Amino acid sequence: MEKDRSSQAPPTHVLIFPFPLQGHINSMIKLAELLALAGFKLTFLNSHYNHERLVKFNNIAAHFERYQGFEFKTITDGLPLDHPRSGNWFLDMYEEALELKMKPGLREMLENISPPVDCIIADGFSGFALDVAKELEIPIIYFRTSSPFSFWVYYSIPDIIQAGELPIKGSEDMNRLLTTVPGMETYLRCRNLPSFCRETDIEDSIIKLYVKQTRKSPQADALILNTAEELDGPILSQIRTKCPRVYAIGPLHAQLNTRLKAKHGESYDHFSNTLWEVDKSCIFWLDKQPNRSVIYVSFGSITSTSREQLVELWYGLLNSKTKFLLVVRPNSVIGKDGEGEDVVVELMEKSKDQGYIVNWAPQEAVLNHPAVGGFFTHNGWNSTLESIVAGVPMICWPYFADQQLNSRVVSEVWKIGLDMKDVCDRKIVEKMVNDVMVDQKEEFVQSAAEMAKVTNQSVNVGGSSYSNLDHLIEDIRIMSLKTPKTKFLRNESISI
Repeated sequence: MEKDRSSQAPPTHVLIFPFPLQGHINSMIKLAELLALAGFKLTFLNSHYNHERLVKFNNIAAHFERYQGFEFKTITDGLPLDHPRSGNWFLDMYEEALELKMKPGLREMLENISPPVDCIIADGFSGFALDVAKELEIPIIYFRTSSPFSFWVYYSIPDIIQAGELPIKGSEDMNRLLTTVPGMETYLRCRNLPSFCRETDIEDSIIKLYVKQTRKSPQADALILNTAEELDGPILSQIRTKCPRVYAIGPLHAQLNTRLKAKHGESYDHFSNTLWEVDKSCIFWLDKQPNRSVIYVSFGSITSTSREQLVELWYGLLNSKTKFLLVVRPNSVIGKDGEGEDVVVELMEKSKDQGYIVNWAPQEAVLNHPAVGGFFTHNGWNSTLESIVAGVPMICWPYFADQQLNSRVVSEVWKIGLDMKDVCDRKIVEKMVNDVMVDQKEEFVQSAAEMAKVTNQSVNVGGSSYSNLDHLIEDIRIMSLKTPKTKFLRNESISI
């Protein structure tokens, strides 16, 4: 018996390495749990800063103790702990902090970790992780946490420039259709390009950074995307012309819920992986509201709003006469000498009868609450997917990066919401809330319900995403066995 046990190969060791942002960590920690459920040994490598926040606001250690061999490790993100890390800090600090300091930290960890890592799943925006993996001859799979539409546009930027469709020639040019992104010729306009494409200088360093990171993707052994074939099939076909091995295994939060429910039944516990303290009192407030009567308003983990924008938004909500749940993240309102925080307190006092304001909400639970009838969102990809799965129509007010494009797809391709574009005017807010919650409510509810049904089917047994995850799990096992250096290290450790 002992001989049989010792002759068994140790479990495949997978390292998950997210980019140090909430939205990226959110989906990648769900992937880590899915792979742990499949029996892999998992190491989740986070930045010191983000890990400390996870530990502070979550039951993270207790939750992952159930998975034998699951381990958290940390490295620096290159910034001091008191850095605010708000807005677009990661774009400005990419080369001098993230790449310069995270890359050697990653390499050192991989060289010293025991047992050795058999496969790396790294954030697709961390090109330095691919460089290290190639140097150490470890298989690497990219996980691009943004939408497939945005990935394809990022990849196509050099072609758009070469065709003379960039730079944008002023505000009057924003609605011009772009014809050089295959599969998106009928609906992609200048205003839907990622926000950094609005630079008049096409040699802008941020444009170059996005293009460089995205065009590295074919060098990885495979690419994971958080979507379903049914949602993004035509664009996935385009991406596969450049990256043949693409696994569409999302929406990940729904996939994880399916597999945990199958394993543990209705009693499985949800893990909150937020970097902020959740205010669950909003759920009790929602419990008192009629079905589909509340618009949920949240702009994610990075977005900052000016004091003036918040006031316009608030008046629009108030004038719509619709009940609202508004999330205003700490330090997310830009104002002089504390004016940002003061206005939040003032609005909370004035909103008592119609709205409820919290610092941070348990978003999945909120979107699945029967009282919620609409989602006013920045259209980050995680938020967009969570809204789709819950069958909740959206009002889209995108902030940056892929959000402008996601907003266009929600409103024009899927037709499950409205795009507010770049404006924040109380009259427009009022009209859009009334359109989604009253005037066009039935048609939006129906189209969102149909999309939710198809998307949820994809993560059930036999569905496309469910099957694609099974293929990914099997391919990781095969991939790890074909790695000469990993095999050598494993044999050496067994012989000792």
